[in-house]
Amino acid sequence: MNRLNFSRHLLLVLITGLPLIAKADNVWSYHQEIDNLTNQSFSYAQSPLPLPGLYDYLKLELVCKANTLKATIEANDLITSQNSRFNIDYQIDKTPAITITMKTLTDSKRKGYTEEFAKKLAEDLLTGQTLLIHVNTIIRTVLSSSIPLTNADLTIKQVLADCNLSTSKGETATATYSLSEFEQSLSQLPLVKQQRVLAELKKIMANIK
Repeated sequence: MNRLNFSRHLLLVLITGLPLIAKADNVWSYHQEIDNLTNQSFSYAQSPLPLPGLYDYLKLELVCKANTLKATIEANDLITSQNSRFNIDYQIDKTPAITITMKTLTDSKRKGYTEEFAKKLAEDLLTGQTLLIHVNTIIRTVLSSSIPLTNADLTIKQVLADCNLSTSKGETATATYSLSEFEQSLSQLPLVKQQRVLAELKKIMANIK
C-alpha cells in the first residue's frame, strides 16, 4: 500500500468510526478487527440498522478475511436451522429483485453467509440509493428491511480493495476520499472530535514524510 492510499485508508477509519451527524446510524460504516482465535486481521463494511418498529432487524455486512470476500446477514429472528441453506431477495431502488442463496453458520440459526454471491451483491450495492431485502425463513415468514446506501460506496470499495478485488468494469476497487469530502465530514463533527481527527491526521502526515 503506497503512502497516499495508506493515509486515505486511515482517514476512512477515522471518519467512518465517528458519529458524523445526528443521523449517523443511517450510514454504512467501515471497521477493522482482529480474530481472537487466529490473530488474523479482517475488515468489513456494515449496514445501518433499520428504524425501530418499521422493519425487521437485519444487519448486512461485507467481510474481507484471508483475502476472501463474504456477505453475511444477521437477524434477531429465526431464519432456518444451523448449517442450512435459505434464500434472500434483494432489490436496489426500482430494479428487478434478485434472489441469492445463503447458508446459516454451524452455530447459528439467525446468521448466514455467502461467498459465491458476495462480489455480485457488493457491486450491486454501489449502483443505487436504497436496498430492499427479504429473507425467507424456515417457518414460511419473510423478514424484511429497507437499508439506505448512504456512504456505502466509500466503505464497500475499501473492503473490495482490502481483498484486492476488481469491479465488473475490470478496475481494481479503490476507495477515494477527496479533500472536499473530508472537509465536509470534518465540519459536521463537534469541535472536540474535530480536534481528535486533526491530531491523528497530524501523526499520519508526520509518519509518511
